[in-house]
Amino acid sequence: MDRRTFIKSMICAGIGAPLQDAVASESRPAPADWRLPEDALVSFGMVTDVHFADIPENRCEPPIGDRFYREASGKLREAVDAMNRIKPDFFIELGDFKDFSADRPRTLACLEKIEREFARFRGERFHVPGNHDFDCLTPDEFLSRISNSGQERALAHYSFTRKGATFIVLDACYDSSYRHYSESNPWQDANIPPEELTWFESELEKARGPVVVFCHQRLDPHADIRHRVKNAGAVRALMEKSGKTKAVFTGHEHFGDALTLNGIAYYSLRALAVGTGAGENSYAVASLFADGAVRIKGWQKAETANWPADVLKRP
Repeated sequence: MDRRTFIKSMICAGIGAPLQDAVASESRPAPADWRLPEDALVSFGMVTDVHFADIPENRCEPPIGDRFYREASGKLREAVDAMNRIKPDFFIELGDFKDFSADRPRTLACLEKIEREFARFRGERFHVPGNHDFDCLTPDEFLSRISNSGQERALAHYSFTRKGATFIVLDACYDSSYRHYSESNPWQDANIPPEELTWFESELEKARGPVVVFCHQRLDPHADIRHRVKNAGAVRALMEKSGKTKAVFTGHEHFGDALTLNGIAYYSLRALAVGTGAGENSYAVASLFADGAVRIKGWQKAETANWPADVLKRP
C-alpha cells in the first residue's frame, strides 16, 4: 500500500473526512476557453515550490520528485500566461520561490529574475515564505526583493481581505527555539512562534466572513512529520475554535494532497519544479463560494478538488 492510499484508508477509518471522488490529476495546460465560476465569491491562482536556481537538476527519491531548477522560470511563465487569461482576483505563490544558486550574488540574481516573471501577472499577487527562500539569504534580503500587493514592503506573515473573505499568510520558517531561518534551512524543524500565534488568533477573531489560510509547510496531521509544522496542532485548534476557516493551502511536500478535517479543507499543491519537459508543471485556481463551498481547478499535474458546503460544515 502506498502512502497516499494509506492516508485515504486512515481518513475513511474516522481520523478525518474523506474527499470522495473529488480528486483527479490533470495533464493539460489551462485551456483558453476556461472561465472562472460566475457565482464564486472570490477566486485566486496558485503555484508553489518554484525553486528557481541556476544549478543542475537534483534527483530525489519518490514521492518528492526530481527538481529541474532552470526550467522553473519557463513553467512559471506558462502559469502566469494562464492566469492572465483567466483573471482571478489575485495570484499567490506558496513558498520556496527560489533555491540556492551556488553563491549569494547568483542567488539574488535568480530571485530578482523569477520575481520579474511573477510580476508579469496583470493583477494582485502575493508571496508565502518558504524554507528555501532563506537558505542563504536573510529575511530582509529576501523580502526586500519581492512585492506583495497593497504593502509598501513585503511582510513574512500578514492578512488581507477581498470581497468579504479574509486571507491569512503564516510564516513557519522558525526552528524549535523560534529563531528565523536566516541564512539557514533546517527544513524539518518548522514552527510558528508564540507571538505569531497570538497575532493569528487576533486575525481570526477580527474576520467578519470566511477565512482562508496559506502556509508553506503543511498544517494537517496526515502529512509526513518532516514536512509538517511542529506546532500545527495549535494552529488547527485556533482555526477550529473560530469556526471561520474554510480552507488551508500549502506546498513543501511536492507531490500534492487533498483532504478534510473537522470541517476544514486542506489542499497541498504539487511543486512546480518537479519534472522536466511539456506537461510537467503545476498550477491551480481556487474558488470560494458564499455558501462555504470550495472548488479547485488544477492543470498539468495539479489536482482538481471539490468540497461542497455540507462537507465543510463543522461536525
